[in-house]
Amino acid sequence: MTKDPSCTHQPNVLVIYAHPDPDHSVANKGMIERISTLSHVTVFDLYATYPDFFIDVHQEHQRLLEHDVIVFQHPLYLYSCPALLKEWMDTVLGKGFAFGPESALQGKYWRSVITAGGQQDAFTEQGYNRYSLNELLQPFELTAALCRMHWLDPLVLYWARNISAEERQQHAERYFLWLKGLVTNG
Repeated sequence: MTKDPSCTHQPNVLVIYAHPDPDHSVANKGMIERISTLSHVTVFDLYATYPDFFIDVHQEHQRLLEHDVIVFQHPLYLYSCPALLKEWMDTVLGKGFAFGPESALQGKYWRSVITAGGQQDAFTEQGYNRYSLNELLQPFELTAALCRMHWLDPLVLYWARNISAEERQQHAERYFLWLKGLVTNG
């Protein structure tokens, strides 16, 4: 993926939004509202679609095949993702589709967009959490590699509930501009 303005292909982006309590979200809700206006972006609300956790694997495979960039947007829950997103990954990203001798996802892009309750300095060796967020996200990076997807650096909003509304809006705008500026060779 490149930001070369001579390229004309804007990739189809799937944002898999996984927030178990979106009505009480402060940061994620604003980010979803901001990016929803982009015509090449599909926002898929995992908890609204599968409140019972019964995932339609075939439908999810089709959804993934229709997109070039897969964004996993969620709050950080106990150093990982919310339960339904983990269930989705375990059932949808199965052997024979996402990995194995061939991968239907090969060459696609994976980006994690995370909100964290802690401050950035809490995610250091000396901080409260003892590990950086990049270290905590290594299982996701390894999953992307297993699926032969390109891993993009995570977009993280730290201290999400405690920063100012203006800072949350600025972060949502950075997210929007990144999505708006995506182009691929082709």
